[in-house]
Amino acid sequence: MTNWRNVRWYFILGLLLFVFSGIMLSGFTHSAAADEGGFHHQEFVDSRYQHNHSYPVRGQFIEALPGDHRAAVYGRSRYYFHGGTWYRPQGRRFVVIAPPFGMIIPFLPPFYSTIWVGGIPYYYANEAYYTQGAGGYIVVEPPNGERITAPTQVDQTSTNRIFIYPRQGQSEQKQADDRYECHSWAANQTGYDPIKPPANLPDAQMIQKRNDYQRASAACLDGRGYTVK
Repeated sequence: MTNWRNVRWYFILGLLLFVFSGIMLSGFTHSAAADEGGFHHQEFVDSRYQHNHSYPVRGQFIEALPGDHRAAVYGRSRYYFHGGTWYRPQGRRFVVIAPPFGMIIPFLPPFYSTIWVGGIPYYYANEAYYTQGAGGYIVVEPPNGERITAPTQVDQTSTNRIFIYPRQGQSEQKQADDRYECHSWAANQTGYDPIKPPANLPDAQMIQKRNDYQRASAACLDGRGYTVK
């Protein structure tokens, strides 16, 4: 009788341990899945130009976007932005990406470093470069030439910030199309393209061409029903 009771006791104890282990394993798996699907990214520190901010490593996925994200349209694709990081929809999830060259957006990252090349300011954050374009900022390739680093910006209060206001209720897609078309028109009219600026020009001529481009793009946008400031 004693042996039978011992066997039954060990059986019950083993069953309890099995159930408890299953609960712990399930909780761990759920937590890992939550981390993978939430905002617990693997990050790196971008220290170029004394930028010194952390960003998610590209190629990672999240299940849902942060609540205060911003959207941008380029071509017929939609991209999402939050805290200096860009995302693109992929299935039901979102992948961390590099922004495409040529995309024009009406905002800069909340933290950026300003560098000057050929007398032109470029804004750097998370291995991406931006410069002023038609009604906003253009994502460009890394500029060539000697670079001078200006003090790091901590927010978007720079006096160089550009605003574009649609006066006729233009849709998001329409705004993106108009910005790019005005950019192309201004580049053709002035011979200055901020995506691919002319090489080997003296700084004074480069600045003059950029100012001409800015005036031409602003005039184009004004003619299409926008106010540019």
